Amino acid sequence: MSSQLPHHPPPEPPFITELRCLRCGATYAPDEIDYVCPHHANEGSDLGSLDVRHDYEAIAAATSPAQIAADRDRSIGRYWALLPIADRHSLSPLAVGNTPLTHASRLGASIGLPNLYVKDDGRNPSASLKDRASAIAVARAQEAGRPVIATASTGNAAAALAAQCAAAGQENVIFVPKTAPQAKIAQLLVYGSTVLAIDGTYDQAFDLCVEACNEFGWYNRNTGYNPYMSEGKKTVSFEIAEQLTPHDSELTQYRVPDAVFVSVGDGCIIGGVHKGFKDLLALGWIERMPRIYGVQSTRSPALYNAWKAGQEIPEPVHADTRADSISVDAPRDPIKALNAVRQTGGAFLAVEDEAILEAMLPLARLGAVFAEPAGATAYAGLVQAVEDGLIRAHETVVVINTGSGLKDVNAAIQVTGGVRVIEPTLEAVRGALEINHSQPTIHQ
Repeated sequence: MSSQLPHHPPPEPPFITELRCLRCGATYAPDEIDYVCPHHANEGSDLGSLDVRHDYEAIAAATSPAQIAADRDRSIGRYWALLPIADRHSLSPLAVGNTPLTHASRLGASIGLPNLYVKDDGRNPSASLKDRASAIAVARAQEAGRPVIATASTGNAAAALAAQCAAAGQENVIFVPKTAPQAKIAQLLVYGSTVLAIDGTYDQAFDLCVEACNEFGWYNRNTGYNPYMSEGKKTVSFEIAEQLTPHDSELTQYRVPDAVFVSVGDGCIIGGVHKGFKDLLALGWIERMPRIYGVQSTRSPALYNAWKAGQEIPEPVHADTRADSISVDAPRDPIKALNAVRQTGGAFLAVEDEAILEAMLPLARLGAVFAEPAGATAYAGLVQAVEDGLIRAHETVVVINTGSGLKDVNAAIQVTGGVRVIEPTLEAVRGALEINHSQPTIHQ
């Protein structure tokens, strides 16, 4: 009688092996814990301590760069094997991702970088990179049968969640500081979210959201608290690598840039950028990691201060930057953010609010990307990095714009000086534009 080896069915998604605390190393089964390591849950400064670990052998057996390139689904769903969801069809019908990566040659020439690219995530459905995380939040909540999803946000994460919930028919509650820009509040209301404006700071809204979710059994989408939000945000790195690489049927590896610049508030986005490239490296789909640079405002510099001082956990600051999307007193995902910079040989930079607002203009006028102040912060950091000699002229550099300028039109009007009002006469046109009567040339 011939013996047969026992049959083991192939693993099914999500291909997650464990959740590991980045601070103490404790590990948990994927279904054992939802959000944070209980050893640190009450410390208040490091709520984003869990890292989602994957079965890379199973992922490699399920997909490949060539298969991803051939997938007709151009949303983040084409990366289904690397996502923390059981079924790609759990994603809402509102497609996220596939935002343009533009070779910004004119913008690069202005600062001596011929290989400068801008990844414009302001082109996502709700106009920010946060759509990537919210898509995962809604999918996981619906797979778990949660009736309500909640989040705290200064605006972008909330708008992203509202849009995804509207597409999926999912009830949601949003906590925002009452100072959030009206354009972002308008998005929430139009999508039909229940909006609670808090007479306080973002950090107070965050803590109240955690309390409410615990009390009412809601699914918590909070940045830095829910470890799976990094898993959504990491898809921006997949796209950068994919878009930098010429596609063919034999595609096995991606190109990566030498450096990536990203604005930083809570630290979840930069942590996600890092995680995405780490996934690709673990799979053997890239040969090296890019250097990652985090950029903060000098008026919200908690992570910059911690990086400079060699600290593991940043000390809270009193944030009051004009770049509201990155205005954070106590970052909620500090370890992932600091690891992203330290483990890749990058750096944190802090730039003045004036430089952030000024960066909006070259991004738009030379790069054709309309960024909100938080999005322009990354480019302001690149300009400073070039001045400081951190970037070499031949290097390939990617700047990530995390949000559309339509999120904060007042900032755009402020930095441009607004419009000129004239009388409805041709002479008024000539006078306003300083057009010479004999030679109709506009003088700037």
